[in-house]
Amino acid sequence: MNAIAAKTTASVRSAVDAALIMAVGMGFGRFAFTAIYPHMVGEGILTLHAASLAASANYAGYLLGALLGVRVHARSAHRVCLWSMLGTAICLAVLYFLDATYLIVAIRGLAGAFSALSMVAASLWLLQHRQQMHRAPLLYAGVGIGIAVSAELVVLGLHVGLDSKGLWVLLGLASAVVGLAATPGLVAKGSATIATSSKASSARQAPLRPWPLVLVYGLAGLGYIVTATYLPLLVKSSVPHLDAAHIWAVFGLGAAPSCFVWHRLHDRLGTQRALSMNLIIQAAGVVLPVFAPSASGYLFSALLVGGTFTGTVTIAMPAAQRVAHQFRGNLMAIMTLAYGLGQIVGPLGASALYTQSHSFSSSLLAAGAALVLAATITASRVCA
Repeated sequence: MNAIAAKTTASVRSAVDAALIMAVGMGFGRFAFTAIYPHMVGEGILTLHAASLAASANYAGYLLGALLGVRVHARSAHRVCLWSMLGTAICLAVLYFLDATYLIVAIRGLAGAFSALSMVAASLWLLQHRQQMHRAPLLYAGVGIGIAVSAELVVLGLHVGLDSKGLWVLLGLASAVVGLAATPGLVAKGSATIATSSKASSARQAPLRPWPLVLVYGLAGLGYIVTATYLPLLVKSSVPHLDAAHIWAVFGLGAAPSCFVWHRLHDRLGTQRALSMNLIIQAAGVVLPVFAPSASGYLFSALLVGGTFTGTVTIAMPAAQRVAHQFRGNLMAIMTLAYGLGQIVGPLGASALYTQSHSFSSSLLAAGAALVLAATITASRVCA
């Protein structure tokens, strides 16, 4: 009995360490910019166009990181986790010293590369090397926790009088602290495996084909990113009395528990039905601000998109792991690459449409359509 309890404790600790990697690399490294850049625009550090360039550079960096992640092996993934956490903390803090747009854009690109490496390395380490497929919800909940904590740190920093530069230092220090909390477990258990029996996939969890799964994941990346990039700006411009960072925190708070909900739905409904449902609900959340440009509309949009986008990852990444043997190469890295491509296209397309219409409505509708298309492909026979 003690041996079983010890094994369970080790399993949970590994998942927590991996979730902390996600919190730093994704929640802080990628998405904290969404909460801070409206303040950078307000302070005159960035223009709206420059902010879009910085966002796109981050997604391009994510793409580069995914390409590098193709070469990451499960046994060495813990080292990549450590380096990506350190790199993320430095990229956040160094923004305190930068005023030139091109330097801010470059650092955001580098931070994106570390984010992708965090995603790939943490997934490989926990799901493949540590053999903890059933801990996927806890792993990806780290993204939402990181978003929520970083957003509330932004609110706290503003409350005590920090400007955007001070906020970056605060987030850099906080991410270093979180990274240090995960470091002992990664160092101690980095190359060790756990011989546990994860819950076997049921018949209803029949694996999807690799390439359609990659396509669906890429469309999902395109679909959610317009909301994830511009929601605080929409709130700030439409409802100026409302603190946009709180709305962004709701996005993260919706993301964290949703991983467990979608994992359970995946067990009950199967991969195709659960993923299709996830993408349709996500599409509804993306387009909601078009029809309800109000505080409640933005709040429900944050809940719906935040409550589904990490669910997409929770369903799709283990699905990729189940069919990895059919694929030559690192399928989870290819999935991350496709997601990164979608995230580059999203902001660039949104910026172009905004230039023409001076509104994000058409961008949100296009993003919603991408998610509906992804849901349709998922539900079709070509994906099974």
